[in-house]
Amino acid sequence: MKIILKETITGLGSPGDLVDVKSGYGRNFLLPQGKAIPANEENLKVYEAEKEELMKAEEQKITSAREIYEKLNDLSLELKVAVSEEGVMYGSVGTKEISEGLEAQGFEVERQSIRLPDGSLKEVGESKIDIELHAEVIASINLSIKAE
Repeated sequence: MKIILKETITGLGSPGDLVDVKSGYGRNFLLPQGKAIPANEENLKVYEAEKEELMKAEEQKITSAREIYEKLNDLSLELKVAVSEEGVMYGSVGTKEISEGLEAQGFEVERQSIRLPDGSLKEVGESKIDIELHAEVIASINLSIKAE
């Protein structure tokens, strides 16, 4: 399925790029979310007319992401979790807990933007977490998981 991107998508492209994606990804995610439009002659003409506005909107997103990056990068976040007598965590720490911890410190971060490449964290200790504020702006925070 050929589509025209309306915003930057990680691993796919920038606004205005004509890309070929699997039809399910296009139909079920990109098109309903307004992140892309189907690539046909009519939409190409419409896109050319809106191109300048979309580029300004994209620049504005990058600027606001960089402002948040300046405040968020290298932030230290401490989460307290329940631990058994043997020192083993009950459950795990995932994107929800990290997002709530950041929200308590005044940062509105979507759960989807928190990158946990190995899945939920299941051990007490220190780790470095990436947060994708924009496809081009990725902040890194220090996460400390401690026993209650």
